[in-house]
Amino acid sequence: MPVLALDTSAAVAVALVDDAGAVLAARAVDEDRHHAELLAPMVEGVLADADVDRRALTAVVAGTGPAPFTGLRVGLVTARTLALALGIPALGVPSLDALAAAASRTLPAGTRVLVATDARRREVYSALYRVDGPGAVTVLDAPRVGPAADAVAALDGPGRTVVVGRGAALYPDAFAGLEADGSVIVPDPAELARLAVARRSAGEELDTAPLYLRRPDAVPSAGSKRVLG
Repeated sequence: MPVLALDTSAAVAVALVDDAGAVLAARAVDEDRHHAELLAPMVEGVLADADVDRRALTAVVAGTGPAPFTGLRVGLVTARTLALALGIPALGVPSLDALAAAASRTLPAGTRVLVATDARRREVYSALYRVDGPGAVTVLDAPRVGPAADAVAALDGPGRTVVVGRGAALYPDAFAGLEADGSVIVPDPAELARLAVARRSAGEELDTAPLYLRRPDAVPSAGSKRVLG
């Protein structure tokens, strides 16, 4: 039965996969704004491309970040709303996991994968993984946010480490000592779907809580101050 997956942590991307993880249809726009305007039509487009009725979906998977507040919120709210309307589960998988899973398909088991994505403010979101097999990874260091140099400095011990994600392209000097895979740049929602299906089958809880790692830039006003005469 088909699973719909979407990610708005970097680009705006939607994919539909079958039980075996094969992609039935996918669309992506490399856009870090206008998520609300783009996402719903892309979901409809993917379903139409695959000739799948939304009522046939068995789950909706969303990338939980980390990512800036606004774009990530749009993806998660869309996934939760659609799942609620259809009476199916909404499943969350960290977006960085999808990048590591994509890289793992061309790397031998035991290789470490450092994922680094753009966090703006001259920082990256990063996490470290170990490749267990094609599409299978283990988290070694949980997601964090900070300068690219800090992500590299946190690496411990010998062994091959491959860096992937947009952060590696943005800060090449910081990652100069590592092997880079420039083919893995933004999360693939199809990888999110495959990870969600495997983890759910293993009994894992797949929360859709967002990974912001920072407080939002916009904060409520403290209100007007009273002036005492």
